Amino acid sequence: KQWYQRRVAVGTFFFFTTRPGQGPWPYVIYSFSTFFRYPNDLIPILHKVYKKFAMVQPFSDRLKYVTHPKAQELIKVILRKSTNLCLSADVTSSQQLLDLVEKVGPHICLLKTHIDIVSDFTPDLIEKLKKLSKEYDFLIFEDRKFADLGSTVQKQFSEGVYRISSWSDFINAHVVVGPGIIKGLKSVAQDQGLILIAQMSAAGNLCNETYTQEAMKMAENDRTFVCGFICTKSVSDDQSFLNFVPGVNISSTGDGLGQQWVSPSEAIEKGADVIIVGRGIYQSSEPAETAKEYKEQTFKAYLDLTKE
Repeated sequence: KQWYQRRVAVGTFFFFTTRPGQGPWPYVIYSFSTFFRYPNDLIPILHKVYKKFAMVQPFSDRLKYVTHPKAQELIKVILRKSTNLCLSADVTSSQQLLDLVEKVGPHICLLKTHIDIVSDFTPDLIEKLKKLSKEYDFLIFEDRKFADLGSTVQKQFSEGVYRISSWSDFINAHVVVGPGIIKGLKSVAQDQGLILIAQMSAAGNLCNETYTQEAMKMAENDRTFVCGFICTKSVSDDQSFLNFVPGVNISSTGDGLGQQWVSPSEAIEKGADVIIVGRGIYQSSEPAETAKEYKEQTFKAYLDLTKE
């Protein structure tokens, strides 16, 4: 096994440094065949190498493929700030939320809110968050996880106390109810991007491979609204969709309640474009410094994976 791995490392290095931008299969197979008596044995190994390396593109190149305006805007923020960190701000008071964003705003590209857990919510909170998003150059993702009939989610999105459609940049939805949920949300959307939940990081979740494949099909059928996936690893080679990977923590692998965490570098290796971090930052005694550490580790992992 170790001998195979050494040859894989040689082959991938050879591909990236010798023939950047050209087709990997014929050349890599040839270079490997000089080391192996039976080149056919290499096919499954080369497939893994191809999936891991060949499809990874710098964000500057992804702009050629990403079509949704909000996704394009997010990539530009990532490039300007050298961060692909999303903060999941799961705090329960307006002041906690604002104080947290003041501290970590410089280090994030995206703020993920659970606005319905803020016990003292008022519309003024939204105005303050929007002001901070401009000051610190990040976008806002409301993690509402819509999961109802199209006619119901229309009202949940655009009406009620929170009026999410009036201020969010991104929203997300489960696909368990079928494509009608996408149509319902789209009918009242302003310029939001929709992120479909294709996988989850909780142990025992029911998002199996069939569910994930159906989410991908729904996304492909409405690229003008759907811009990416919540996933634990890259679910599509289509470079027009962004992968948002939750369950990332530097110092822990689980919380005893089913959550399963991976490190920032592991998330990037699995295909994350943006990592989502919650408790690892907002429960820290120094959230600004911790956010900076997550930002640096994650962006370094991205640079290491995309450099030629």
